Amino acid sequence: MKKLIVEFIGTFFLVFTVGSVCTQGASAVLGALAIGSALMVMVYAGGHVSGGHYNPAVTLGVFLRGKCGAKDVVPYWVAQLAAALVAALLIAVMFEKSAVFNFCSAAQVHVLPAIIAEFVGTFALVWVVLNTATAKGTAGNSFYGLAIGFTVFVCAISVGQISGGAFNPAVGLGVFAMGFASAKTFAIYLVADLVAGAVAALAYKAVNGND
Repeated sequence: MKKLIVEFIGTFFLVFTVGSVCTQGASAVLGALAIGSALMVMVYAGGHVSGGHYNPAVTLGVFLRGKCGAKDVVPYWVAQLAAALVAALLIAVMFEKSAVFNFCSAAQVHVLPAIIAEFVGTFALVWVVLNTATAKGTAGNSFYGLAIGFTVFVCAISVGQISGGAFNPAVGLGVFAMGFASAKTFAIYLVADLVAGAVAALAYKAVNGND
């Protein structure tokens, strides 16, 4: 239960930050920095308890890598998706649904470019998580949270204009519930991100084995 509480809190804060940034019309750079920083601090805050996934694609990748029990996968997903919906609800209440569409908006994305952008960004994120937070060679390091948060920052700046820059099905659900993404875009977030998480895990194992 402790792990699920941590996953809920971390995912909530991440999605809440995304919603607040999008609603208030922050610039692309500051918005991406805020979101990456939110992830970073939540990873540092809860990584020692739950692993600090806050992302169904990360949970899938860590599971396939062999560092997350099968019994934890679905409960983690439920906690993450529930947190995203609660965050979306609070954003709607706080800002009275007065959304300003900017770099977070992905309502009119082109399918193939968005799929590529989400796949590449999520692959990078899960690859960094696996190599900084689960590898024997980097065990006990103090930089994993910074590396993970700044991966999101870099990817959001690089391809956020193309796909909306979710790199996370829970974030995708949150922005869909807030009205920042269409159902088609949410489907892209769900499928492309989970596939990218799985491929990142396979790539990790190809390079590192089961270490």
